[in-house]
Amino acid sequence: MMRTDAGDPRALALELLLRCEAAGQYANLALDSALTRERAMSGVDKALCTALFYSVIEHRITLDHVINGLSSIAPAAIEQRVRMILRMGLAQLLYFDRIPDHAAIHEAVEQTPRRSKGFVNAVLRSFCRNGKKVSYPDEKNEPIRHLSVRYSVPEALAEALVRSYGFARAASILAAFERVKGVTVRVNTLRYTREGFVEKFGGVAVNIAPNGVRFDDLSAVSGALEAGDCFVQDEASQICVEALGAKENERVLDLCAAPGSKSFGAALCMANTGEVKSFDLHENKISLIRRGAEKLGLSNITAAAADARGADPEILGQFDRVICDVPCSGYGVLAKKPDIRYKDFSLAAGLVPVQAAILESAARCVKNGGVLVYSTCTLLVDENEVQVQAFLNRHSEFSIEPFTVGEAVFEGMVTLAPDTHGTDGFFIAKLRKKDNT
Repeated sequence: MMRTDAGDPRALALELLLRCEAAGQYANLALDSALTRERAMSGVDKALCTALFYSVIEHRITLDHVINGLSSIAPAAIEQRVRMILRMGLAQLLYFDRIPDHAAIHEAVEQTPRRSKGFVNAVLRSFCRNGKKVSYPDEKNEPIRHLSVRYSVPEALAEALVRSYGFARAASILAAFERVKGVTVRVNTLRYTREGFVEKFGGVAVNIAPNGVRFDDLSAVSGALEAGDCFVQDEASQICVEALGAKENERVLDLCAAPGSKSFGAALCMANTGEVKSFDLHENKISLIRRGAEKLGLSNITAAAADARGADPEILGQFDRVICDVPCSGYGVLAKKPDIRYKDFSLAAGLVPVQAAILESAARCVKNGGVLVYSTCTLLVDENEVQVQAFLNRHSEFSIEPFTVGEAVFEGMVTLAPDTHGTDGFFIAKLRKKDNT
């Protein structure tokens, strides 16, 4: 049972953080559910709770590094509730410009059990006396640990990024995740041009995707979302749909469709003609696709539950374009889902054979001369370039095809990243099947 003082944003954030850490709950679902129940809490206090909650999750490794360095007792001996209170206090001191230091310390001490009040007060005041400086591990002597502490990612993830991109680029990517803010929507072009949409609802046109608009948050566009005038889709995902290149009256297959944004984007590119078949493994997610299509006024989408690893014989060789946005480690969306960084890194390797099976299945559904797009929202090369190259080595009938989105030209296999494109980390490979007819 969650203990909170009614209407207290710090108390709610604390209990949610403790519960997520103990039970491994998805952070966004836990927070959304809790805030929905807090009808008496003001919008300002909900915003503070949200900011505290995500700040601690996003910076947990950094915060623990500071705590361990200042603690007068062994780190392992710090009670979990007390450690979480310290994380929240330090997060406010480090990352919140509008909360005075004395207020952050006072509130932290007030939350602390009596036996540990002096300890919490001493740690936080010591941090302030030292100029609120964080002593990071030396990047030359301990490069992986430096990245881990500086950007609050597990060492295994930092090491994988360095192995793939080198130290400087890995640091650049991780730093950019901290800057990628706001939310991007895809305009429903059955109802608006992008220019008309921006004129009515505001926002800023994104750099590459022709129908993307960025907002600081969803509040300004909530009415348009509810009315089906747009839907949430990061620019990287929109670029992926543009790479697919769906045209009017074609047949398109989306093998890993939920929650449906790529299917919706393809259907809009087709001006609601032709056919988009949307499959997903989980039956409970199919309703999301159907409801989304209905809200957007898209009648050319049909959705059903199916395992993407085993294509139905009836659909083999039947589609002009096939997209498989496969299950992946998700390390490209740390800005939106900061808790992803703490999942067991070893699980990523287990996804590779699943991805390969889905890619094989997808390939069998492509017509001669048709297009296959493989995508992930991760930056790990084993799930991206290595996966696609292995597929091409097995399938000489497919080849990489360059593509253009707006004024941007891509070589056909591209990793979008927050430091180079201002998007989620996202991999796209466009493949063309030979036409032997």
